[in-house]
Formats: sequence, structure tokens, C-alpha cells
Amino acid sequence: ENSYVTGFFRGSALFDTTQLVSAGGKDIFITKINTPVTSLEENSLPTEIQLHQNFPNPFNPITKISWQSPVGSWQTIKIYDVLGNVIATLVDEYRQAGEYQVEFNGAALPSGIYFYQIKAGDFRETKKMVLLK
Repeated sequence: ENSYVTGFFRGSALFDTTQLVSAGGKDIFITKINTPVTSLEENSLPTEIQLHQNFPNPFNPITKISWQSPVGSWQTIKIYDVLGNVIATLVDEYRQAGEYQVEFNGAALPSGIYFYQIKAGDFRETKKMVLLK
């Protein structure tokens, strides 16, 4: 009987970049956190695309948004206000299969309900988050 281990290795480096974007006349800091897997694990690839609920929610002013994808694809995550205006683009790039997380800082935004959406290939999903100050 043949046995094998499948796994996904994203490297051993921590990628952490921060950028300042202006949205609606307000500055918003976006920190992209990509913590790679540092060892191979059996069945470590996700089996479906999934957008997780941000944590914490409600948040003040920082929250983390995480998602997973079983295949590499162009992935976009955007934040919207209740009127459907784009507040920030957190991710807009090709990503390999794996699990990811970005940090969103809403310090420059008023309290309220916001939405975040992932687009990965034909997959779309939107979730609600609440900023309470």
C-alpha cells in the first residue's frame, strides 16, 4: 500500500507591509499580514474558498479579516460603507492556495456598519462588520 503526505509550504519569512491610503478625504492605515506556514502538514490545503467573520466584531478601531482558498487565484478584498462606496481595498493581487489574514484599521472612520467582500475567481462573499467608538 502506498502512502504519502500532501502539504503546502509558503516559506519561512513573515511579510508585513503597512500602507496609508486616502478614502473619502480620510487617511486609513492598512496592514497586510501574511504569516506563512513553516512546516508541512498532512492535508494542510483548504478544501474550499471561505471568508471568515472579522475578529473582533464589533471592533474599535482594528479588526482582522481572514480567508482561505484551495487554489491560487486573483483575490480582492474591499471594505464598503452602507451606501456601497468603496472605503478601502485591502487585497488586490494573485495569491497562492492557502490561508491569509489582513488587518483593517478604521480609526479615521465614523462608528457604523461596514461590509467587506472577497472576490476570488467566480467566488464572491460579503460579510458585515460593526465599528464602535
